[in-house]
Amino acid sequence: MRQAVRQDAHEAAEGRRRWRQAAEEALYGPSGFYRRPEGPAGHFRTSVHASSLFAGAVARLLCRVDEALGRPAELAFVDMGAGRGELVTGVLEALPSEVASRARGYAVERADRPAGLNHRIEWCAQPPAGFSGLLFANEWLDNVPLDVAEVDADGVPRLVLVREDGTESLGEPVSGADAEWLARWWPLPENQRPEANEAHQHPEGLRAEIGLPRDAAWASAVATLDRGLAVAVDYSHRADARPPFGTLTGFREGRETAPVPDGSCDITAHVALDACALPGARLLTQRDALHALGVSGGRPPLSLASTDPTAYIRALAGAGEAAELTAPGGLGDFGWLVQPVGIPNPLPEPMSDPLPEPLPGENSPLRRARTDRGAGEALLVDVPDHEEQ
Repeated sequence: MRQAVRQDAHEAAEGRRRWRQAAEEALYGPSGFYRRPEGPAGHFRTSVHASSLFAGAVARLLCRVDEALGRPAELAFVDMGAGRGELVTGVLEALPSEVASRARGYAVERADRPAGLNHRIEWCAQPPAGFSGLLFANEWLDNVPLDVAEVDADGVPRLVLVREDGTESLGEPVSGADAEWLARWWPLPENQRPEANEAHQHPEGLRAEIGLPRDAAWASAVATLDRGLAVAVDYSHRADARPPFGTLTGFREGRETAPVPDGSCDITAHVALDACALPGARLLTQRDALHALGVSGGRPPLSLASTDPTAYIRALAGAGEAAELTAPGGLGDFGWLVQPVGIPNPLPEPMSDPLPEPLPGENSPLRRARTDRGAGEALLVDVPDHEEQ
């Protein structure tokens, strides 16, 4: 323990830190990226901003949870990493009056409460304890900082250290709980000399993002739920398709950039949702989830154009928005981690589509969706770190 403390102090003196520590300061420190006055919407859009259909679908999911709970006197909707309260506002507005009269919204966020937010929404640094309802985390976990490991020339996974200018170097071998997590969820070649591997299997340079902090963040959030449903929606990958060089990247003003931990850009990485999952959870795609909640993307009948042109135009616009939310290679491939707590799963079978294979390169469809502001994608929200949950 003392040796680890001395090592950390030595690295800090040289201006090198683990990625988790560096990203925490760069994103949420006093001058962090998400402390800026323009807020997340000044840089990215999520499904929430792409269409009000998303909030409507989440409202319908909340109604299903309400039914499963037996219509309690108070029904909570907890929006993790709430940004400026866009989703929780939209969900409350979309609820039927009978449900809305019992609903209470909570926006879990580090930033200050925005002016003019509905007084029914409680602004808080962490979710309420012991509530019944729906906890919804849209693009929250991908901004929970984590450490990065890289295989060195001797085949040993080591922690990646980074300076404020983004320059990386390798530190100590991964050990302890981090090593256990890698062995279980993202195995890297270890203690294999390069010459023992074929050229295309050379282990040096392979990377992994150690998702232990995200597992803890999700477990802590779910633990606040007495009965109901917890849902995490995010860029994701699974154990049989981990990206060989990781997904850590930066974004600034809707464009991908190098991840530099100086507060000038967002720093994010896709989520190993399968590792986060607790017993009883299910993994599915956003396409399947939204289809089950009534967002189909089907075109309106042409006959409507002649009988009610205005309604036809509105329906056509809605179909386009629904198609974007469920599109293969884009938002539709987002992963949904659905975790019931004390109720049956309110999303019906079948939900069998696998999570999409991540494509970490610059031509990744998910990254194209994120960086194309004109296409209406990719807001990354300011979120509390798991230690504050």
